[in-house]
Amino acid sequence: MRIVSYNIRKAVGLDGRRDPERVQKVLIDSQADVLVLQEADRRMAPRPSALPKAILEAETPYRVADVAVTDVSLGWHGNAVLVHRDLAIRETARIPLPGLEPRGAVRVEVEGPFGLISVVGAHLGLLRKWRRLQLHALREHLERTDHDRMLIAGDFNEWSPNSGFEPLGPDFDVVSPGRSFHASYPVAALDRFAHGPGLRLTETGVIREGAARHASDHLPVWARIAPA
Repeated sequence: MRIVSYNIRKAVGLDGRRDPERVQKVLIDSQADVLVLQEADRRMAPRPSALPKAILEAETPYRVADVAVTDVSLGWHGNAVLVHRDLAIRETARIPLPGLEPRGAVRVEVEGPFGLISVVGAHLGLLRKWRRLQLHALREHLERTDHDRMLIAGDFNEWSPNSGFEPLGPDFDVVSPGRSFHASYPVAALDRFAHGPGLRLTETGVIREGAARHASDHLPVWARIAPA
């Protein structure tokens, strides 16, 4: 399975224009089985989606996982998950996270070619103190589920290559596919994956071609997952 994580910055590109069609092209070109998006909704209430849901589902091979709490949002706290129509969505959940500003993660169980996996989408805070607390909250939630085949994907907002992930404990391996921020001159690997012991990442990378170069201030990252 190919998983792509992408902070779309509310569909605002490097040229300052909000262009949902440009982001949609990146999503289609990614050839993902599951897309995990951050900043998929605008910031102010009622947090309308930056990507029109009806158009997404009509013009792409993806369905939007049901994690929103309003009819106008694509996700929850900006986190959205799109699943290829060939795959079944079995369950969804919202995971509240602590923070100075409202934060949350989403969990979507997907029936893949090798069985059920849980994909968690998250966008962690700017301050490490709060990121640690958010990772603690994520781990506590996931410990109440079968987290062997769990994949956390998103914008971890951590500039250090190997510090700040300790709250996830020994059960999760954190993988950085490469430098994904800033899209104009990538210097930081802010976008990452963390997986449980029941999964392995066979390949990872950063999408640097086509519209992805200027559709957001982040580049999409991808991972190919398989059973451990």
